[in-house]
Amino acid sequence: MKTNLFSWLTLAISSFLALAVSCKNTHVNPASSTPTGELRVSAPFASQTNRFAFDLAKRVVQEEGTAKNVFVSPLSLHMALGMLLNGANTQTAQEIQKTLHLDAQTLASANDTYQNLMVNLPVLDPKVTLRLANAVWYRNTFTVAASFQDVLKQTFQAELSAQDFNNPATVGTINAWASRQTNGKIPKVIDAIQPENVMFLLNALYFKGDWKTQFKPENTIDSPFTLASGAEATVKMMRLSTTVRQAQGATYTAFELPYGSDDTRYAMTVLLPAQGTTADAVLKNVTGDDWTQLQQTMKPGKMDIGLPRFTLNYAIKLNSILGAMGMPTAFTDQADFTKINPEGNLTLSFIKQNTFVAVDEKGTEAAAVTTGGVSTTSAQLPTLCDRPFVFVIHEKTSGTVLFVGKIANPTLSNS
Repeated sequence: MKTNLFSWLTLAISSFLALAVSCKNTHVNPASSTPTGELRVSAPFASQTNRFAFDLAKRVVQEEGTAKNVFVSPLSLHMALGMLLNGANTQTAQEIQKTLHLDAQTLASANDTYQNLMVNLPVLDPKVTLRLANAVWYRNTFTVAASFQDVLKQTFQAELSAQDFNNPATVGTINAWASRQTNGKIPKVIDAIQPENVMFLLNALYFKGDWKTQFKPENTIDSPFTLASGAEATVKMMRLSTTVRQAQGATYTAFELPYGSDDTRYAMTVLLPAQGTTADAVLKNVTGDDWTQLQQTMKPGKMDIGLPRFTLNYAIKLNSILGAMGMPTAFTDQADFTKINPEGNLTLSFIKQNTFVAVDEKGTEAAAVTTGGVSTTSAQLPTLCDRPFVFVIHEKTSGTVLFVGKIANPTLSNS
């Protein structure tokens, strides 16, 4: 059962980053690029992104199975898909918007929120480090629509760069950006650039926060941790007796560990499954609305907490999950990304996420990079008959085969 605590910790840390968007609902100019520390996020947007966060998390956990740790950033993925949404058209755009649970929002309204998050989320708490960054690299022989470039720069503050994709050094350039934006925690996001790749869109998210009430290292002890298989492992269990916001659900105990200043904006909420159930079962039944209700019902109370110290590097390709969530067309030759390039013939070849998290007595450090690869569907690789092949000469109307041959060595004219 204790292994479920670990699974829920990894989910909870990623969720609070996505859910932080609902911290404040103040009125600032959404077009302003001057940080104010005041988030302008409508209640519908916050509610819909919560649904996206838990829909994503439960699908990832289901795909990975009960024994594997997971750690995803719904916010990083949401923002990367938001950039792609601005380059999509027709059915492709409709599916991405629905997958993001933004089908009741206009694109302009969503872009206002994205821009406000980019500007104000990093300055929300001076005692917490949070960085958001976007970048787009594209092949220097590929034309990117000026309107798409404008929205990337203005709304997402994205760096745009035309690169020689045939130069092996470009892979290092992209990976160096990811490493730099995540304080070295995610040093590599792509291994190679394929001939059909024309664009990479990246979102990087970095978080570092100290607990408001820190665990004392001298109280950390070796403690047994029961795995999903029933076997036991020994972990470094941190201990803390303090007053925290908490709630008792039907199938779990929830408690909140705040980060940063007294005016707490960031927190980790842990959901510890009750005896007789599992983290997978709890997650399966938690929705975005349930999460909102939980935040409203948690009350301060004294708790004696045991939390394992851990570090996790994680990576997952999200094509099949996002297809199942409602956007299958984007990954096919029928994709419509004509707002990126009006000639079309583009497809989303992959969406992947690399993440890192470390939890210790002092606090939490977490990072995510979401990478989307856009490829052309028209410039296919040549089919070279550069090995022995068979050929058939036939008459099509009758189906009569006239000759069948095999060429093993084209340089020989006699056999």
